[in-house]
Amino acid sequence: MPRAIRMPDLGCARVVLSLWYAQPGDPVYAGDRLVEVLLEGATFDVPAPATGILKDKLAFPDDPLVTGQILGHIDEQEV
Repeated sequence: MPRAIRMPDLGCARVVLSLWYAQPGDPVYAGDRLVEVLLEGATFDVPAPATGILKDKLAFPDDPLVTGQILGHIDEQEV
């Protein structure tokens, strides 16, 4: 079952996805930076919640984000 990558609560009203550090099909490791978001002029990295293969991306650069939004999925497996 794929693991959802969710937008954490950063306490800001306006958060925008800046960039992805991985592409679908790439291996990712729990705790590594996966997504960069821009909030009030500062950047923040969202870590991978699990180890596996990035399955898909559901949010893209310049998309506004809300707390709890699913950004993509990781297919949990040993890489």
